[in-house]
Amino acid sequence: MSDTAVVQWKVVVNDEEQYSIWNADRESPAGWHEVGVQGAKDECLAYIDRVWTDMRPRSLRLRTAAESGAE
Repeated sequence: MSDTAVVQWKVVVNDEEQYSIWNADRESPAGWHEVGVQGAKDECLAYIDRVWTDMRPRSLRLRTAAESGAE
């Protein structure tokens, strides 16, 4: 890769709805799926900041909601 090459990133999400970025030239890691957002690292991170508002894993959010509904 030359010094002038621009690295492209993609946003990926797992089944627990946790987000990360991954090099766009690579296959997504096992258990992670592309969300359709790709670009510069700062653009991808800004997208994650906008959409990932609750950092708790999905399973914990569901369990917490079920427990609070039982009261």
